[in-house]
Amino acid sequence: MTQENPRPSVGLFLTFEGIDGSGKSTQCKRLAESLRAAGHDVVLTREPGGSPGAEEIRRMVLEGDPDKWSAETEILLFTAARRDHLERTILPALAAGKVVICDRFADSTRMYQGLSRGDLRATVDQLHDLMIGREPDLTLLIDMDPATGLSRAKGRQGSEERFEDFGIGLQEKMRAGFLSLAEEFSPRFRIVDGAQEIETVAADVLRQTQAVFGSRTEVADS
Repeated sequence: MTQENPRPSVGLFLTFEGIDGSGKSTQCKRLAESLRAAGHDVVLTREPGGSPGAEEIRRMVLEGDPDKWSAETEILLFTAARRDHLERTILPALAAGKVVICDRFADSTRMYQGLSRGDLRATVDQLHDLMIGREPDLTLLIDMDPATGLSRAKGRQGSEERFEDFGIGLQEKMRAGFLSLAEEFSPRFRIVDGAQEIETVAADVLRQTQAVFGSRTEVADS
């Protein structure tokens, strides 16, 4: 399902997507540093999380047994976290003219809960339309080989590895799904090769972002 994404009058909403271990979190931080150095007021946030209530839900859904929640329950939890994040962090920052950089957003729910254990994409989209109703202005997909990404993710040895514990099969499905989303929402998606050196990926990300800033300036001036 595609939908129109009206441009906000102020602010810019950027999201990063990709499979686990793709390096998107590192690139979020790199982009935030570059934009701040260029004089932009940047809010760096993440999902699930980004507000006190959403961070509580994050701990519930990312830790523990892989089968602790059904996919349907996860969809409700992630949507609740996203609604709180939107109300308390994202929309106020955009209204203040800031650049919001978010590590994952609704596209991750479309993939991880919409595809992981059945065909629940329609349910995800219905809840998104009802409770969120907002797409990013730009989504940067850091594309990565699933085996390499999973090896990186497991190497972190953190506590938030519930989805990594589903194994390589899920990561392969997610990569294919993200590339399909990039076609479905092609006006806002840009694909970046995550297998490159970190500095090269960062330069590509910054170039893609600057192009969006340029196009918005042209619209505003016309």
